[in-house]
Amino acid sequence: MRTPDDECVDLLRRAARPLRGDATDHDLLLDLVGNKSLVLLGEASHGTHEFYLQRARITQRLIAEKGFHAVAIEGDWPDAARVNRHVRGTGRPADRTSATTRPMEPAAALAGFQRFPTWMWRNTVVAGFIDWLREFNSVRPMAVRTGFYGLDLYSLHGSITAVLDHLDQVDPGTAAALREQYACFGAFGPDSQVYGLMTGLRSARSCEAAVSAALAQLLQRSRQAAEHSNAVDDDESHFDDEQNARLVKNAERYYRSMYLGDVSTWNLRDQHMAEMLAELRTHLARRVSRPKIVVWAHNSHTGDARATEMGRLRGEQTLGQLVRERDPEDCLLIGMSTHSGTVTAASDWGAPAQQKRVRPSLGGSVEQLLHDTGLPRFWLPLRTGSEASEVLREPRLQRAIGVIYRPETERQSHYFFTRTAEQFDALLHLDSTSALSPLSPESAWRAGGGSQPMSQEALLDMPGDLPEAYPSGL
Repeated sequence: MRTPDDECVDLLRRAARPLRGDATDHDLLLDLVGNKSLVLLGEASHGTHEFYLQRARITQRLIAEKGFHAVAIEGDWPDAARVNRHVRGTGRPADRTSATTRPMEPAAALAGFQRFPTWMWRNTVVAGFIDWLREFNSVRPMAVRTGFYGLDLYSLHGSITAVLDHLDQVDPGTAAALREQYACFGAFGPDSQVYGLMTGLRSARSCEAAVSAALAQLLQRSRQAAEHSNAVDDDESHFDDEQNARLVKNAERYYRSMYLGDVSTWNLRDQHMAEMLAELRTHLARRVSRPKIVVWAHNSHTGDARATEMGRLRGEQTLGQLVRERDPEDCLLIGMSTHSGTVTAASDWGAPAQQKRVRPSLGGSVEQLLHDTGLPRFWLPLRTGSEASEVLREPRLQRAIGVIYRPETERQSHYFFTRTAEQFDALLHLDSTSALSPLSPESAWRAGGGSQPMSQEALLDMPGDLPEAYPSGL
């Protein structure tokens, strides 16, 4: 006897656009992008090889065929800035591998990502992508070279260091003034959460005024410098300092609100990412008439929170929602999902990366419905009027694995209700997936059964079907 879900599966099977592993895989998806200037590419976990690979391939085509000018990631600004200088060929002396002008290797360019979880950006797929991007940029004029930028806000002390180190070299007077402002954090040590606890409990004075003054001073410095220089490199350096100072200002509020705050820290974080993205668009508009940016982040950030239970019940906002509210016709929100396989994740925050078995998706979930189509790899257009949008407009469970995966509490830890057709404009489903390979796998990860990382060229050139032994099972 047929059930309503059987009918839903039939509709989804008809609406599916198969991914066959050839050069035409994303043709129709790029048609959906059209001339939009913001494409947000999500992922259902921070440790799935196929999600990163699909995202890299789509982004390559967006850059090469659609003229996208920037990749903006769910990573901190100073860590991504090192990669940006590498791919655009504008490295500072500290970015060189020797006293010569020889550029860094991709692994060295990614070395700034030292904070847990290091595998999220220091992995074989990202290394292969930035290698490709540097080569692609090398024959283009500097003004239109595609950059690599961070949107997150966890690097409070790292951003302070980046600003002061740069200004010590080019403007010691401003460096000295900012060092006095940022000295406010000295009493709390290097742990930003200590600052948050002490100020949140009102047992110490906050640095709110100091970080606001520092940002204002850097903005004024940039305005004055712009009157005397039109050089792209100078403009990029000023903007780098501004974004780091902006991050410090927003991170100060974020950590201060972690304890006894009256503002959602989730919202502060996604509002910060939206602000950094808006500032990046403004910055790029000085060089190109209509900047185009692709964003790499988790589904929980790229999707529209208004279609999730967190948005409806807790008032949480997301980057995808904020972008869609501001530019509803100029953005495309794309999610990714999987049914089962393996994933690189930790059991607790700060714990070693492991290869973990991903449990088959729960009955009643979006993933289970997509699995029941019997199709191994496909994407669905979810814009209003499509067959898939009608099926996925009803609330269903959806899985989200971040950097921590706890299969023993799968339902409580990793599922929430969404209306997927309102959350995203398109959804890629990769039914069986494998663990992402860190650039420097720890013993705990290798114990999970991973093979040696593939070459960067092989990662970006291989067909859709992964070699059977890469990586081997748990």
